[in-house]
Amino acid sequence: MRINLTKKDLVNVVYMQIGFSKKITENLIEEFFSLIIENLRKEKIVKISNFGTFSLRSKNQRVGRNPKTKEKKIISKRNVVLFKPSKDFRSLINIKNNE
Repeated sequence: MRINLTKKDLVNVVYMQIGFSKKITENLIEEFFSLIIENLRKEKIVKISNFGTFSLRSKNQRVGRNPKTKEKKIISKRNVVLFKPSKDFRSLINIKNNE
């Protein structure tokens, strides 16, 4: 079962931790996401220490096929965001539950 983490969940967690009003906390989180997006557009890479690196990669136009109908369709040129976790992040994820 997949559980999604929403902005509202983030706002509630930060609100409970630091005690700012929910409106200030929501603005803080929105500004954080805007900062990441803005820097990705300008610099094509955003590194967050001990977390990971977001990078922007351009994908060329290509021919795709609908697997059901076998219909060919042109997939347009676009940018995609890649994420590479830091060593610290990977080690936290891979800690055994027993430790």
